[in-house]
Amino acid sequence: MRRRAGEAQTMPFLRFLWRTHCRWQPRAIDLGLVALAGLDAALNYPPPRDWHFYASLGAAAILLLRRRWPRTVLLATLPGLYAGNALIAAMVAAYTVARTERPVRHKALTALVVAAGAFIPWPITGFSKETVSDLVQQLIYAVMLGAGPVMLGLLAQTRKDLSDRIAELATLRDHERALHAQTVIARERARIAREMHDVVSHQAGLIAVQAGALEVTARDPDVKEVAGTLRGLAVATLEELRSMILVLRAAGAGPTELAPQPTLADLPALVDASEVDAQLRIDGADGMLLPEPVERAAYRTVQEALTNVRKHAPGAATTVSVRVAPESLRVCVRNGPASAHAPRPDLPGGGHGIVGLRERATLLGGTLTAGPEPDGGFAVRLSLPLG
Repeated sequence: MRRRAGEAQTMPFLRFLWRTHCRWQPRAIDLGLVALAGLDAALNYPPPRDWHFYASLGAAAILLLRRRWPRTVLLATLPGLYAGNALIAAMVAAYTVARTERPVRHKALTALVVAAGAFIPWPITGFSKETVSDLVQQLIYAVMLGAGPVMLGLLAQTRKDLSDRIAELATLRDHERALHAQTVIARERARIAREMHDVVSHQAGLIAVQAGALEVTARDPDVKEVAGTLRGLAVATLEELRSMILVLRAAGAGPTELAPQPTLADLPALVDASEVDAQLRIDGADGMLLPEPVERAAYRTVQEALTNVRKHAPGAATTVSVRVAPESLRVCVRNGPASAHAPRPDLPGGGHGIVGLRERATLLGGTLTAGPEPDGGFAVRLSLPLG
């Protein structure tokens, strides 16, 4: 723990050093180049010094602006190159121009100008004192001094372009991987949808057929009523399953016709068919037009809560209250402790119902809480904004 605490205290200091290094490194390089160019002028012009020295010294000082105005700085170093001996300043300026994204002809012209400045003597009448051999050697020397910095600048710029391209390709590769993952997920959803349709709809269809047959052949009115209820529930389950399957299979498949989605108006029928001793109260919903996702979320919350009461607290007294305010909708499904005499049904549960409801509420900007009550019961509370 002490080691981790020490590392946590060291990391901000290291980040500060790195930011300081990145901030001051270009300035330190520029100052070093200015000092080197100024030393070049000082060594080539011992005292007494004339205006040639000061022209070379000014060419060295102007290098401080080379990153902002590279071509202007190159032009400013030419007087010191042609009339003085500001060779290092001109070479640095040529390298800076070659590092920019200017056309190639500009960079070739830069190399030519610097080579000419290194070849032509000052005054120009000095050509008459040189032999042909000396002139050839000076020309080769001038071409190397003019083309060398430009070639280095082109190499550095090419390296930077390649690095940017590699970074762009890496980003595109990550994006392609994400798209591939989404495609795989969509295919898996379609496969699951087919399996759900083949398995669940078959079982629910058998329930509906058997319940219909029982409803027709039974003589006991109570049995006929229960069989009709089972048949209606099976048919409703098939309709909702069909809607969900169509949604899962509709990715890239065009529009589909879905069954009408439940609203607050369907809550009384849901409570009556829930086989739970529940009382429903809806306040403030008369005449209000609520968003469809909000009404659907409220209906699903009540549906899941009543299902949980039937699974985990059979025979418990339950209250379902829905309150619609001008800015929010609140739903509370609260049940008491389970009845000791009621049989507990052996119904399967995935344990993800409340999690799914909470995710749905979060997507709509609301909250959902679920937890035990002091009297041994359980409560599910949903709050959704109406904005």
